Amino acid sequence: MNTFSKTMLALLAGLSLADAVQAQVTNPAITKFLQNTTGVRGRHYVSGNPTPIQDTVHANVQRVRYSATDVYINATGIPAYVIGPYLDRNPAQGTNRAYLYKLPLNPQPKTGVKTAVGLGITGTFINGVPSYNYADGMSYNNQNVWHQDAVVFERAGFDCAKGHPGPVFSNGMGSTLLGGIYHHHQNPSAFNIATVPLSTVCNIYLADGLYVPDSTRHSPLIGFAFDGYPIYGGYGYANAQTVSAIKRMVPSFRKRNITDRTTLPNGTTASSPGPTLAAQPLGSYYEDYEQVSGLGDLDEHNGRFCVTPEYPQGTYAYFATIDRNENSLFPYLMGPTYYGVVETSNFPVRGNPTAASTSVVISGPVTTYTAVVTSSKTASANATITVYPNPTHDVLVVQTSLSAAVAQPVELLDLTGRVVARQTLHPGSTMCYFDTQALHAGVYLVRVSGGSPVRVTVE
Repeated sequence: MNTFSKTMLALLAGLSLADAVQAQVTNPAITKFLQNTTGVRGRHYVSGNPTPIQDTVHANVQRVRYSATDVYINATGIPAYVIGPYLDRNPAQGTNRAYLYKLPLNPQPKTGVKTAVGLGITGTFINGVPSYNYADGMSYNNQNVWHQDAVVFERAGFDCAKGHPGPVFSNGMGSTLLGGIYHHHQNPSAFNIATVPLSTVCNIYLADGLYVPDSTRHSPLIGFAFDGYPIYGGYGYANAQTVSAIKRMVPSFRKRNITDRTTLPNGTTASSPGPTLAAQPLGSYYEDYEQVSGLGDLDEHNGRFCVTPEYPQGTYAYFATIDRNENSLFPYLMGPTYYGVVETSNFPVRGNPTAASTSVVISGPVTTYTAVVTSSKTASANATITVYPNPTHDVLVVQTSLSAAVAQPVELLDLTGRVVARQTLHPGSTMCYFDTQALHAGVYLVRVSGGSPVRVTVE
């Protein structure tokens, strides 16, 4: 059946032409963004207070529009999961950055010399939060030779969701603080989901992230690079060409076999030596790594051409790499270069902090995409539900492996079926919790969005 026939059938069924056009939209770069249709607002912690503060800024994506060639995304850059605190004296809080992103709907490989993945924003997660590369912008002794890995050097300043804000000043460091660019350098999952967590910040400031890695299923689509190619979580199909067993995606980068920092990965002598390995362990700097073609599942861009649930015919895709303990693994999101042709209007004008957060301009006609809510988008339909601790005394955490595209009610019931408390899983969040200190000791049931209940014990 051709497009005209489908449109006519939709009109005969009582749909408007706009509805008919919407029904034909299937490109994940249009449909997979988490649109805020219920007014969900951001929340943040401040140091010393384990109770989240409600903000006024709307979370996630506010609008998605598309043309024949591109999709445009409006977002604040604030997620639905709780952010902060930043325990490294970071003066900023995440603020509304009023992003307008532009992504090609038909991304193309870049021929010739590939485009470097530079500092600052490199892409967007499906909740509108920016992705960054590995770097924190600093180098050893400011000599621009040994470049610091932000995931190592800034770990103390990451919140539970492994994010933090880059301060925005009016005129350089020390001037008026205008706000903060909240972002992730790495897999946007909470520290405490790892087998061996690398931070204890979640112990006090409990939060979650965009998704929870699940070794039994293909990871969800979590974002797009600015060349338009998708970014997935840490697990993919073992056979890149077909739906198959699930495996952790292994990068082709490895730590170099060196005893000092006097040579660069290409074998040349460094113009200045780096710190000793005793002073800074191997893996602290970009130059501590080398890329070996064929070493892992992914290429030098940290991606591969493969089939995915959203792209059954195949696509190039990046992966947010994690290690066996499900901690972030270098190069984290993308390698040093993009695979495809980059939409450069996504990069703001440097040196002008009061300018728009991107340089994107919509110059032609566009259609607004209205998110279609279906049962397949519920958290309970496709996600694993975990409650912890169980038994509990003061707090009960409800965690799902996938963030829902729409708000999901979570109910705490007694054994008679009476609802004793209600919470909500917000779109783009995987966690909520109940205060159980006032409950009588006994057995209760947790039910997410009408799904099968999970038994828990309150002591």
